[in-house]
Amino acid sequence: MSKKDNTVSAALVIIGNEILSGRTQDANLNYLAKQLTSMGIQMSEVRAIRDDMDEIIDAVNSLRKRFDYVFTTGGIGPTHDDITCESIAKAFGRKYILNLEAKTILEEYYDGSSRELNEARLRMAYTPEGASLIENPVSRAPGFMVENVIVLAGIPAVMRAMFESLAPTLRTGKKVLSRSISVMTGEGDIARSLANIQKSWETVEIGSYPFVREGKYGTSLVLRGSDKVSLDGAYKNLLQAMEKIGVTPEINK
Repeated sequence: MSKKDNTVSAALVIIGNEILSGRTQDANLNYLAKQLTSMGIQMSEVRAIRDDMDEIIDAVNSLRKRFDYVFTTGGIGPTHDDITCESIAKAFGRKYILNLEAKTILEEYYDGSSRELNEARLRMAYTPEGASLIENPVSRAPGFMVENVIVLAGIPAVMRAMFESLAPTLRTGKKVLSRSISVMTGEGDIARSLANIQKSWETVEIGSYPFVREGKYGTSLVLRGSDKVSLDGAYKNLLQAMEKIGVTPEINK
């Protein structure tokens, strides 16, 4: 849960056999991580699991005790393998009920349309008892929140719309700032310098990410931290260290 440094933490459970089989490429992690980071919420763990009730229950119960928020994506549609909602109810020991507010939303959406609110579609109105609904302006079937667990759709456009509806209600922490440079040299040439800087600035996270450009090895260096003074100090030391070993940095914006 929240740390003394005002960090707000989050985890994500990506649910779906199609993700693990490679048939579908997940796009939700990238979006959520960026949005949460910009809000001062730190994405700390991600799990991808099958459409299996026991696995969903185990993952949710494990993560909700350790993080301020647990997001799930996938498995809340009208078909037989959409079992996320029922699994969340069991994880909390709550009844799995027809949510009358969600039912009304779907009735209004399908009324007068060429599609019927049949038994399958009505499944999307079931939630754990006491859940708070999350608006879905795209396809109307809502997501929901139970305590610190937030259940969102797997379809990226729908998930994003749900998150935008939810975002203003989330508790946030200190926003993480970053500085970034690229150098046309391998990680092995700068590893010692990075280690020394990290020892001097323990509150700043220093990451190195290798790349290849036109057949030559390079490294992107990213500094992250919530304290601007420390971040600026570490960044200044990094530029000095690169100059000392004869490496010219490219400043990334």
